[in-house]
Amino acid sequence: MTTTATTTATTSAAATTTTTAATPTTPLPLVLAGARGHGRWHLDNIRRLQAEGLVRLAGICELTPLTEAELPEGIGTPAQSADFGALLDATGARIAVICTPIPTHTELALAAARRGVHLLLEKPPAPSYAEFRRMADGVAAAGVACQIGFQSLGSHAVPAIRELIDQGAIGRVAGVGGAGAWARDEAYYRRAPWAGRRRLNGVDVVDGVLTNPLAHATATALALVGTTGAGDVTGIETELWRANAVESDDTSCVRVTTARGPVTIAATLCAERPDEPYVLVHGGSGRITFWYKQDRVLVQRAGHGPEELHFGRTDLLENLVAHLTAGAELLVPPASTDAFMRVVEAVRTAPDPEPLPAGAWRTLPGERRRVVPGVDGLVAAAADTLSLYSELGAPWAPSKEVTAR
Repeated sequence: MTTTATTTATTSAAATTTTTAATPTTPLPLVLAGARGHGRWHLDNIRRLQAEGLVRLAGICELTPLTEAELPEGIGTPAQSADFGALLDATGARIAVICTPIPTHTELALAAARRGVHLLLEKPPAPSYAEFRRMADGVAAAGVACQIGFQSLGSHAVPAIRELIDQGAIGRVAGVGGAGAWARDEAYYRRAPWAGRRRLNGVDVVDGVLTNPLAHATATALALVGTTGAGDVTGIETELWRANAVESDDTSCVRVTTARGPVTIAATLCAERPDEPYVLVHGGSGRITFWYKQDRVLVQRAGHGPEELHFGRTDLLENLVAHLTAGAELLVPPASTDAFMRVVEAVRTAPDPEPLPAGAWRTLPGERRRVVPGVDGLVAAAADTLSLYSELGAPWAPSKEVTAR
């Protein structure tokens, strides 16, 4: 039996590429748009940075104000308003964190940019490539900084893996796979009117498994091989399916053709046994597995024993503050998500997801969620072989039905 060597890589070449925010003389005033749902995570993170003297939560934009009980202890009493622009004006905010429904991202980002307010914009940055370009071009014209909220790209593992690839540690890259086997119950799709929708009131939403809950797998896989620009993508194939009674896909895969080989991502929200998502870089003489939520990397290569590495990560809001106060390089500017947005566009314009046959899924007793038997293995096999579900013999995808772009 081979023993896996474990190395803790808290100080690495990757870590030296980021800069810790210099404590400003006066904490930067900040407005959070969208403080419920995932916004609660941002509230806690803002509280942490506020305690360090980096930011000050000056305002919260919500349709219904947060109650005192909903505000984290120590966060203070920020101004609250449903009018984002007025709140920015009244508070003199330097930074806006936008964690609102996907279709609102572009307008809110541009409203902040017009006021000279810098941005942390949650992923996906927009529901279509056209809206993304309108947002990115408008932000650039306003001269404000914009960070896209792919937290996995703040991991110090990302530049470390790129360095291993560039050094030829696993030989010539043959492609990248990504696997995400998650579970979401019926309540997940009732959390908001836009949840699980492709469109709402004639407006694009594109809240599918590949573009929202497991968007990090797609963006991280593309980033590891330097496929960040729209021009780096030469083709996209999609297979979109749904077991749940929703519009968007919940069990899907995509294969992106790039100059450095195919990037295939398989994802489901109907896993039998939910597990940590990962990205797998295939090389001619080895492979690198990256569990991006854990900042954990496994390097397997010819002539070496397996090596497990653990990395730190730079918080993206903290990096934005460092950019504004100390000139640090932004980790995830809009330009670095251009290729990801090509994938979003391919999903948006693909035929609506096919419902899985009734016999292909079942409801777990007591959990109120649907599972697709065998999908966990299919997700892993897709990442391992860079194949689509239809090519792996999925019984509910008997023929290859893909959309090339």
